[in-house]
Amino acid sequence: MTRKEKNEIVETLAEQLASTDYFYIIDAEGLNIEEINDFRRKCFQAGIVYQVVKNTLISKALEKLESEVDYSTFSDTVLKGFSGILFAKDIGSTPAKIIKEFRKQRRLESPFLKGASIDKELFIGEEHLDPLSQLKSKVELLGELIALLNAPITNVMASLQSGKHQLAGLMRALAAKEA
Repeated sequence: MTRKEKNEIVETLAEQLASTDYFYIIDAEGLNIEEINDFRRKCFQAGIVYQVVKNTLISKALEKLESEVDYSTFSDTVLKGFSGILFAKDIGSTPAKIIKEFRKQRRLESPFLKGASIDKELFIGEEHLDPLSQLKSKVELLGELIALLNAPITNVMASLQSGKHQLAGLMRALAAKEA
């Protein structure tokens, strides 16, 4: 690969990293061709982009990012050995769910989570896979917030509605008693 080709890859990768809020770096070493193709297919079906890139190119792309996040810890700890990147557009938990589901279906221990960046927060290590898979999307969080804000009003309205029926029943009982 020529220097020009490497620079193009770094530029493209830097643009992808800058344009997404969620990316995972995984190690899929040890998977055979059939398993890798199945994993890629599952990623594609979920709208996840999966690329295998050299660690030095990933490191250079991370250095090019103009961000308040210090990705040097990624370069020092995560970018060793075989590395692939998963880019998620909308929901940060989708790649983690795909990894867990793939492992469960295939009864494998690979791919491993090496690190992830979720909304400019860094998660390094396999132990973060379960918590990351349980993250809720912004839409889910907004829905829960609206439900929480709506609950007191709903309770007040339900109380007023039930009180109206009780009052009407009481009036009927009094009217029937007098007659």
